[in-house]
Amino acid sequence: MNVRQVIPRDAIPSVDAPEFGATYDGDGEDDVVVLDTCDPARAYPVRYLNYHEIVNDVVDGDPVAVTWCPLCGSAVVYDRRVNGQTLEFGVSGKLADDDLVMYDRQTESEWKQSLGECIRGELQDTSLTVRPASLGSWQEFRETYPDGVVLQAPGGESEAASDGDEPASIDYDESPYDEYVDGEGFGLAAHRGTSDSREWNRDDLAPKTVVLGVEQGADAVGYPLPDVRDAGGVVTDHVGDRSIVVFATADGIHAYEDPGYEFDLEEGDIVGDGTSWNVATGRSADGRRLERVPSRRLFAFAWQDDHGEDAFYHHDA
Repeated sequence: MNVRQVIPRDAIPSVDAPEFGATYDGDGEDDVVVLDTCDPARAYPVRYLNYHEIVNDVVDGDPVAVTWCPLCGSAVVYDRRVNGQTLEFGVSGKLADDDLVMYDRQTESEWKQSLGECIRGELQDTSLTVRPASLGSWQEFRETYPDGVVLQAPGGESEAASDGDEPASIDYDESPYDEYVDGEGFGLAAHRGTSDSREWNRDDLAPKTVVLGVEQGADAVGYPLPDVRDAGGVVTDHVGDRSIVVFATADGIHAYEDPGYEFDLEEGDIVGDGTSWNVATGRSADGRRLERVPSRRLFAFAWQDDHGEDAFYHHDA
């Protein structure tokens, strides 16, 4: 694991006192991280997370960290409780294999964001618990959860708004990672346009293919979005002793506990057990709801960094 200091600690400021409201000043197509196991459901716009990367929140009494690494495209929500202690996370300014390294302000231990594992400090080798969450569009969130709330613009300064390593005033209408996401390279060098870009030695997956990673004990499987779509939009599988079903549609990729139904994708809709199902929420037209599996949404290169080149589901045509 290559760990390096890239910018000063807290040059990208975490959001530690988040405020929520019913309105959002962005576009309907904007991505939001969604927590829908709480009441009301909460949305965290990636447009804001690009400049903050961590939101320390309390949801229905549970302390959580909503985390986002723009370079790895990794959206993961963690429980902030470790060994009976509630941690508050900040941005260390370091990268581990091009992934955000968080630090906790209680012990100053350092944590690899995509993995949720402490890599240095008092809590080394401890892992955070992943909370069920998803990534979708703001429009989809508002239509699905009319009473849901959205993170309000935190404001302030961030290194992500600067041409250098020092923070600058944030303009959320700017999109500092669009060119990186659309380009072929990956990692910090690709984002900064330097010559030391990483190599990718496989042709079955592009390095920035969207992957949904599911872990159970020592087992980990990453489900590439294109492979699940090639499988007809529905994949039933086992990760460890957990039976899951993964759906992939135009609305994204989601994993749920497998209820044993035979699901099919028909004209863009998931149908099974005599009814239709909302992929984003797991809710059926007749009032049932699937249980969302804790998962990590990230780019293929980041999943491979954490779990190796064989930790992927592949659809055999």
